[in-house]
Parts: sequence; C-alpha cells; structure tokens
Amino acid sequence: LAEAVFMAAASLVRRRPERRYSAGPLGAQDGEDEERGLLGYPMVLVQIPMYNEREVYKLSIGAACGLSWPSDRVIVQVLDDSTDPTIKDLVELECKIWAKKGKNVKYEVRNNREGYKAGALKEGMLHAYVQQCDFLAVFDADFQPEPDFLMRTIPYLARNPQIALVQARWEFVNPNECLMTRIQKMTLDYHFKVEQEELLGYGEFLPSRKLGAGMIEPQLKTWIWQSEQA
Repeated sequence: LAEAVFMAAASLVRRRPERRYSAGPLGAQDGEDEERGLLGYPMVLVQIPMYNEREVYKLSIGAACGLSWPSDRVIVQVLDDSTDPTIKDLVELECKIWAKKGKNVKYEVRNNREGYKAGALKEGMLHAYVQQCDFLAVFDADFQPEPDFLMRTIPYLARNPQIALVQARWEFVNPNECLMTRIQKMTLDYHFKVEQEELLGYGEFLPSRKLGAGMIEPQLKTWIWQSEQA
C-alpha cells in the first residue's frame, strides 16, 4: 500500500510528456482517403537481438509481429547471435512462420559475436533495406511490447523534430509470483517513476538499455550502438 501511495504521488507531480509535446495521431484523418492516410505512417524498423533465447523467442517475435502498425510500414529484424544450432533453427523457423502470415520479418545472423548485443544491433543497421526506414524501435529478447507501443511512441518522434529518442517504462508479467518478484518490481518502478523523472527534470537522461524508439539518421549509424566489453 505504501508503495502504491508513493508511486501515485510521484506520478501527480511529474510533467507528463503529452503535456509538453505534440503527439497527434498518424494516418488517415477525418474525411481523408484511407490508402493515402497509410502513407502518413513512417517506416519503422524493429530490432530484436537474440542469443540462445530458447524460452522467450516465440513470445518476443510474436509480440513484435503483433504491433498495431500497417504491415507494409514496419520491418521486424531478428538479429540472432545464438551459438546453439538447434535454437538458431527454431528462431529462423519462427521468423518464416510469421513471414508466411504476411509480416515483413528479416532473420539475420553473422559469423562472429564482435561487440556482442551492441555489435549485432549496429551491424543490423548496415542492411540495405534499413535505408527505407525512418524510425527504429528496439526490444530485448525477453520483452513483449503491447500492441499499441508504436502508436504511443512514434507520434512523439514524428511530430517533434527536436526529439530523437523515446524510452518506455517496464511492465511485468509475473510481479506477484513471489517476494523476490515483488521487490524487483518495486525497485524498477522507483527507477522509472522517480529517478528517471527527476533526471529528466534537470535535462539529464538515463537509458535502461532495454526498449525504446528513436529516429534514424545516416550520421547516427556509426555511433548509436557502443559495443559491450567481455
């Protein structure tokens, strides 16, 4: 109860993004041709880096392919650095299954793990089809974005050229599983609702490294991902 009261108080005093920035709906407006309205949706690249993710690969790929966005305006890029050949085959098969359902899914592998996750994300930006994308969304392999994630984040980028990155907060699938999961939820809720809000109030930014959406610019592709060290 104390946690809920504290978090509610923090939410009341913060400056909500929708009060500071324009985030009007994209696509067809009242009286506008629907086909023409689809062009109002920018092209989005969704990156999912993976490494031997046997337990969660179906959930994450399925969630990315289930995003509410015109199917011809989004590319789901699965970057598989798995070293287990069985898992690689399973991930590739899952991508093919969604491709047969009409989703634009790209399964990408490389012959090394240089830079680890960051290296995979950076190399994924080098594929020719990325050039047609305006925005980038990144989800870790164990994340399951809500279907409206792009609808809620991309408008901030599309309507506000001064914004280059939108970071989303976490939700949890099993917060009441045990005492440990409840403690983890409390800790991360405090991080997102209090620490990050306070930093943003001073013009600072603390990335969570897990999920968010950003703008793609040619000059950013050389530094947007910093390789992890072993």
